[in-house]
Amino acid sequence: MSQAGMKTESESVGTVVVAGVANLAIAVAKLVAGLISGSAAMLSEAAHSVADTTTEVLLFQALRRGARPADQRHPFGYGKESYVWAFFAAMFTFVAGAGFAVTHGVTTILVHEHSGDYLISYIVLAVSFVIESISLARAVRQVRRESARWETTPRRFLRLTADTTVKAVFLEDSAALIGLLLAALGVGLSQATGDEVWDGVASILIGLLLLAVAGVLAGNNLSLLVGRAVPERLRREIERDLAGLPEVERIDTLLTMQLGPDDILVAAKVDFRDEATGAAIEAAADEAERRLTDRYPEIRYVFLDPTRSLPGAVGKARATQARPSADAGGEPDPTQARPSADTGGEPDPTQARPSADTGGEPDAG
Repeated sequence: MSQAGMKTESESVGTVVVAGVANLAIAVAKLVAGLISGSAAMLSEAAHSVADTTTEVLLFQALRRGARPADQRHPFGYGKESYVWAFFAAMFTFVAGAGFAVTHGVTTILVHEHSGDYLISYIVLAVSFVIESISLARAVRQVRRESARWETTPRRFLRLTADTTVKAVFLEDSAALIGLLLAALGVGLSQATGDEVWDGVASILIGLLLLAVAGVLAGNNLSLLVGRAVPERLRREIERDLAGLPEVERIDTLLTMQLGPDDILVAAKVDFRDEATGAAIEAAADEAERRLTDRYPEIRYVFLDPTRSLPGAVGKARATQARPSADAGGEPDPTQARPSADTGGEPDPTQARPSADTGGEPDAG
């Protein structure tokens, strides 16, 4: 892992820990307030915070497990395992948080029962809002720093980043603040009108909010687990770098895959010039790997396969990787397009990289 990648991982761990501690404290307070007041919205918010706390634990596990180095049985590392744990976190939010909130809200609407005082609910909601705001502020600072480094907007960074832990914390904390406002609105309307239906409606809306967040995170992690390619613009830049080598006639096929938050695999079938010698091809392969890893430290593996030229296909690629799905928007992933000259990022010298000219044998250098 590159130095920049290790710094980002450390920052992500801190963001997850802060969010987890905050959610645990808030969950206890909401549960007490919900039991005393009998508010469905407060109990749904307690379930929301319990789900968020469990999610942070799973995200912490994702960061730790996914950062393990490659070994003989897993030569490409454990980066994809982080997406497995992040997917579990999204599913827990879906089942425990959204399921409880919706069912309890429906029950409240049918039964119209409220057993206690409203004041404690307002106090806990206000304190929770302050704590959640502090947690969200940390996540926002990390998003802004990363987006500024990649010269992109925070919104685009969140949409394209392969660091699902940062995205999960940001979305969950944002949903938590919205949920608190919905709970306050439901409790307030119930007190003002004397009708507990508003408390139940607020609970259902909180559940639907959690359902939306869980769906977004689950879909994103599934895409990365299946093997998502880098965004189109980055793929074009990689192809342009490879095609710019003097010995290269054309790039016949170019495939990429996101192996983890900070790991990219590049594989290409390359048509070298007919007059190029074996030594020149080997030198070109080494130069291609050096050029790509220097410019994009997240590229950990580069495989080049010399291929025979096809009649009438000079200068044209026979097949290239399909464009990314609509959620990528055809934009570069801000966690990947990292020119080393701007960030000072260097490839990890301890990471064994496959040498393209030797058919995938690790480069001990």
